[in-house]
Amino acid sequence: MATDTAAPPATGYVQPEVDVPALTALLDGRYAEVRDLVRTNLAAYADILDQAEQLSVDDFRERVREVVVEMAATGQTGMGFPEEYGGGGDIGASIAAFETLAYGDLSVLVKVGVQFGLFGGAILQLGTRRHHDAHLADLVSGRVMGCFAMTESGHGSNVQALGTVATYDPDAQEFVITTTREDARKDYIGNAAKHAELAVVFAQLEVGGAREGVHAFVVPIRREGEPCPGVRIEDDGLKMGLNGVDNGRIWFDRVRVPRTALLNRFADVTPEGVYESPIENPNRRFFTMLGTLVQGRVCVGGAGINAAKVALAIATRYAVRRRQFEATSDTEEELLLDYGLHQRRLLPLIARTYALHFAQEVVAGQLHDVFSGTSSSEGEDEVARRELESRAAGTKALGTWHATRTIQECREACGGAGYLAVNRFAALKADSDIFTTFEGDNHVLLQLVAKGLLTDYASEFEDLDQLGMVRFVTNLAVETVIERTSVHKLLERVRDLLPGGEDWDQEAGLLDADYQLAMLRFREEHMLAGVARRLKRGIDQEMNPGAVFSRVQDHVVAAADAHVERLVLEAFVDKVRAMPDGANRVALTLLCDLFALTTIEADRAWFMEHGRLTVQRSKAISREVNGLCRKVRPLAVDLVDAWAVPPQMLRSPDLVG
Repeated sequence: MATDTAAPPATGYVQPEVDVPALTALLDGRYAEVRDLVRTNLAAYADILDQAEQLSVDDFRERVREVVVEMAATGQTGMGFPEEYGGGGDIGASIAAFETLAYGDLSVLVKVGVQFGLFGGAILQLGTRRHHDAHLADLVSGRVMGCFAMTESGHGSNVQALGTVATYDPDAQEFVITTTREDARKDYIGNAAKHAELAVVFAQLEVGGAREGVHAFVVPIRREGEPCPGVRIEDDGLKMGLNGVDNGRIWFDRVRVPRTALLNRFADVTPEGVYESPIENPNRRFFTMLGTLVQGRVCVGGAGINAAKVALAIATRYAVRRRQFEATSDTEEELLLDYGLHQRRLLPLIARTYALHFAQEVVAGQLHDVFSGTSSSEGEDEVARRELESRAAGTKALGTWHATRTIQECREACGGAGYLAVNRFAALKADSDIFTTFEGDNHVLLQLVAKGLLTDYASEFEDLDQLGMVRFVTNLAVETVIERTSVHKLLERVRDLLPGGEDWDQEAGLLDADYQLAMLRFREEHMLAGVARRLKRGIDQEMNPGAVFSRVQDHVVAAADAHVERLVLEAFVDKVRAMPDGANRVALTLLCDLFALTTIEADRAWFMEHGRLTVQRSKAISREVNGLCRKVRPLAVDLVDAWAVPPQMLRSPDLVG
């Protein structure tokens, strides 16, 4: 029996030495060559980081446009388009290229996203051969610039309620596009204020006096630098960031476009004025149309994660150079990263960044498969699309919120030096902040995730408008959810994963990945069941369905967040388990454990309230997190170096050395 003075037992832990090139190869995955091309281009145009601070707004906009067009000539921006139009024919490659571009100036990134992702993606996914032949080659090369005119001053997330109207004139075989009221002006539209010649305009289609819902049209808005007749354009002015992107407002005063301007993949209007669509239900048609545009959401999520990598690379490198206070020596000050608090600030963020990277890898792979038509049946394809939309929404939300939090924490971790523009945090903070809003407000996106969970992605989910969806959820789906997620059944499922019987949550090891996954699954399903019960209770009391849903919105968002965090951990665990034995696997196992336990620790109040954590075990988790931080500390620089951020993109000469 050991005494108090006995030596502690050997743990068997051996500090790994990270193979940085091998880890970079793992992270880059199947698109390593694509990512390297982008890194090369970023280094070649590194001076744009200086120009963002030195040039006037107008001059910087022109410089950003030049860089985007020149990058297009390398093939980097057109990888998702068909080869016959000058593209690469690989959607997955286009996502990898976009994500990697986020290491550099984010105005360039967003300009690329607007031109090739939103404008080009809409023509590709919503148009047919006639639109592809007319526009794709020019937009892929950058010869023609365009914009994506969906958002209005009065309607952002609620696209179905847009106020712009396109009325069909059968005598002229033209659509007449009109801004019906002031809040129906198109607003915040990238490329609109200066460079766009064409716009994909989303408007309410009217045919023969009947409204057919929102459709998209290709509309000329500028010729030889001047607005087209009936088109009024106004600059949005200075923004918090991204001032290299010319965001603007657009009004339409009875602007006429030919019948063929309608992007008609999902619906068309005959010359005589007969509306035709292979999708009968108008709401399903609408959601199908929007679902084809999910790539933008996937790309923004990945860009946010990579912006966080830049901030962490700078802050981590600074933390192993900067000394402050004589903590352990009378002759030399301590390195910042040797302080436990500094480890707590940065290392869990590195772990979460790795976790989100692998989660993003999963959703990007799903998008590539769905849009490449690899599903074996139409029904399977529909389910895959709905699951992709949900996962893309959730990953985008968590990835962009992570970017915002990480960039701020890294700025603070670099003290006063982090406030200097040369050290990149000013631009990163200002330019990435909007990521939480565009391509879908994060809170709205998490409600989309939750609705998918509540309906099990049932086909009816796509066939309903907002109010109808609420009624469906509250009247039908919740019964199934309550039954499926009952505490008794949930505990049975969780116990099946782990040793420990009734006391699984007390006896399993904290570093057991199955225990970590079980804790997150329990939280997710318990929260979802709680939402369902509250919805049912409100409906049973004959409350208005919309009011019921509004009352539980905070609960809805929390359940969705819990669901996505579980998916993120699953992606990380699966990645680690697939790795061969070796030092890199040991290093990523440490990060995976750190991510999982800090996630549980951050929500320990919930787990304790619901009987899944004792006070003693909660304290043990905090001790384990501190121990993991100490193990990760010697690996920190190698772990951020593995992201292979081009040195020119770090800038920060006084911080990174």
